[in-house]
Amino acid sequence: MSAELQNVVFPSLKDRVVIVTGAGQGIGRVFAKSFATAGARAIIAELNEKKAAAVSEEIMKAGGQAFAVTTDVADENSIAEMVEAVEDEYGRIDVLINNAGIFSTLEMRPFDQIPLEEWERVLRVNLTGPFLCARAVLPAMRHAKWGRIINIASAHGLVASVQKAAYISAKHGLVGLTKVVALEAANAGVTCNAICPGWVLTALIQQQIDARAKASDKSVRDAEIALLSEKQPMHQFTKPESIGALVVFLCSDAAATITGSAYSIDGGWVAQ
Repeated sequence: MSAELQNVVFPSLKDRVVIVTGAGQGIGRVFAKSFATAGARAIIAELNEKKAAAVSEEIMKAGGQAFAVTTDVADENSIAEMVEAVEDEYGRIDVLINNAGIFSTLEMRPFDQIPLEEWERVLRVNLTGPFLCARAVLPAMRHAKWGRIINIASAHGLVASVQKAAYISAKHGLVGLTKVVALEAANAGVTCNAICPGWVLTALIQQQIDARAKASDKSVRDAEIALLSEKQPMHQFTKPESIGALVVFLCSDAAATITGSAYSIDGGWVAQ
């Protein structure tokens, strides 16, 4: 990063209060650490209390600022309690990263075989959760006349695929919500953008592959990883750190007029 760009991005994030939902693992953990590295105060809003505490401790041991809050994004009251706790601790909320979601634990099956309970749960966490979180933090951002909301959608929020109807519907909806929030919050100095990652080889995705390949069969596991990689024209998985760098940039002053956009970071997958 050039000195000029670094001077634009990092100083504008110093001491910013950044809520990252689902930050106890995977790319959410990377986001929290990326913001802490940029000098921000990372709020680990995570359903799993132990994982939240572990990430918070990891950041603080490295010299960063972090605060863990147990949060269920499918529960409006839990979100309200999280926002209240953050405002009590810091007196402000500058950035919201809507990262929490359900994917790797879902069974792939035709849309007409998805149980209604599963359908509603996926939409509740992956779409209603970001809606509730954005609605909860917007008053603080409007008061400050500055704010950033980033919705972690998916390449599946831009294209279709079989046997993932609930997930794809939720992520398409999240891209649409991003555009509406961007328009309605524009006059308050608040931007809203979506990130649409392709395949990211996190521990959760690796576990999913291992489960299907019966873990002991290395050749099957390697073949599935290769197949997923081949779906992306660059023939490589996206690194969580690359997504983190894009998210940090979009939350800086350098991206003050970037809003209402959905950014693919997928090795060219959706461009095909």
